[in-house]
Amino acid sequence: MSEFTNLVKQRRSATKFIPDVEISADELDEIFSLVKFAPSAFNLQHTHYVIVNDAEMKNKVFEAAQKQYKVKTASAVILVLGNQEAHTQAGKINEGLLQLGVIDKREYDDTVSSIHRFYEKGGEALRRDEAIRSASLSAMLFMLAAKEKGWDSCPMIGFDPEAIRELLSIPEQYVPALMITIGKEDMSSQRVRGYRKPVGEFVSYNQFTVK
Repeated sequence: MSEFTNLVKQRRSATKFIPDVEISADELDEIFSLVKFAPSAFNLQHTHYVIVNDAEMKNKVFEAAQKQYKVKTASAVILVLGNQEAHTQAGKINEGLLQLGVIDKREYDDTVSSIHRFYEKGGEALRRDEAIRSASLSAMLFMLAAKEKGWDSCPMIGFDPEAIRELLSIPEQYVPALMITIGKEDMSSQRVRGYRKPVGEFVSYNQFTVK
């Protein structure tokens, strides 16, 4: 069995963490140095992370997250945000390719203008969907990278997004896609993994079918 296969199978959504286990900024930065390679539409890198590891702030997040115990015991709580205005950074994102001579000025201008048109034409719904899509892809990579470094995690949607927005001073252009708790899992209460559908029940070829 390959290392990646083991990693995927070992990653579990931890429901209970060992209290008072610290995770350093250096360790988190090491994880994020891998997360930056997550895919995003047009390489716009919509995702922004807010790490909460201050005890007082974490307790406030605990209140806004329906007082879930895993938030209280986690080493850190991480908000995963998607930028609904990421397309406005297309020029900055592609400037390096222009400076390196990978693309010329005409290609640069065409790329930037086409990205702007695409998102402006798609409107608010597309911009929100894209922000959440890219944030979700990034979040999955974060959880795998964290597990590879020996940390357990749990993705969460059980929180009040507006309370979290106010608490963490999140600008309106960012949509809270999900929350991730990270720490060392308390294995004493780990349950058997839940049912997983066989491949034939969730994969169709050429047209949608349900068995």
